Amino acid sequence: MFRITLVILILMPFISSAQKADIQGHRGARGMMPENTIPAFKYALDHGVTTLELDVVITKDKQVVVSHEPWMSPEICLTPEGAEFKDDKKYNIYAMTYEEVKGFDCGYLNSTRFPQQQKLHVSKPLLSDVIKEVEKHIKSYTQYEVDYNIEIKSSREGDSKFHPEIEEFSDLVYQTIDQYLPMNRIVIQSFDFRVLQYWHEKYPQVRLAALVENTRSIRTNLANVGFKPYIYSPYFKLLSKSKVKELHNLGIKVIPWTVNKENEMKELLGWGIDGIITDYPNIASELGLTLPLKETSGKK
Repeated sequence: MFRITLVILILMPFISSAQKADIQGHRGARGMMPENTIPAFKYALDHGVTTLELDVVITKDKQVVVSHEPWMSPEICLTPEGAEFKDDKKYNIYAMTYEEVKGFDCGYLNSTRFPQQQKLHVSKPLLSDVIKEVEKHIKSYTQYEVDYNIEIKSSREGDSKFHPEIEEFSDLVYQTIDQYLPMNRIVIQSFDFRVLQYWHEKYPQVRLAALVENTRSIRTNLANVGFKPYIYSPYFKLLSKSKVKELHNLGIKVIPWTVNKENEMKELLGWGIDGIITDYPNIASELGLTLPLKETSGKK
């Protein structure tokens, strides 16, 4: 009995933290399934995520495609002929139609970084198809709603080369989402603070997350954003307990990326973070770190 009591006391900080943790499946569940694909998002749903994290780019014919890079990555993609290639910017998605994009196999060339990742013959999906398939899976199987944390992949150097101007890019994404989902289930995130500033002005009802990978102070980064975002989302190794407290004192949620190890998850949750972005939602699920799930409402 003493041992059981002791175990409960040791785990209590993690149990209480787990009740507040938003578990976000990074690119779906990159550690287990090909990234940013429909199978990856379904896997994440089946392992209790409360948010699906994904990236979007734009094609030549103005389609919103789920992809981390605005080009075909030789690390994960094969040509329509099934061949490997080396030039990582040779196939610029913004210069390709979606018909051309979907001819590439971006699931079977398994990355050595993720040895558990299942090999599948899959292509980069449209954002609209991801939403439709996820919502269908929710209604048919998991029976709980998730949020979508959508990263707009842009940079000043990429303007009109790898993506449209920020205004057009953002409007295309908004219009696609608006056909299928209520905006209270959406977070827009970006390293490009121009994106956040545009959404803050034009779509103020949408929650925004500032992605951070620099070593500048929190105050400096927030000054560069120009307003207080809903979420501050840094690389997890840039965080400390005092920084989490500083952000919470400002009324900003803290959700770091990309947290993949059990001990890292536990330590960060002990600091009081609001969630984690992880390639392995299955690990977070096994630890019981997820928020209470929201039953489906059936409303757009």
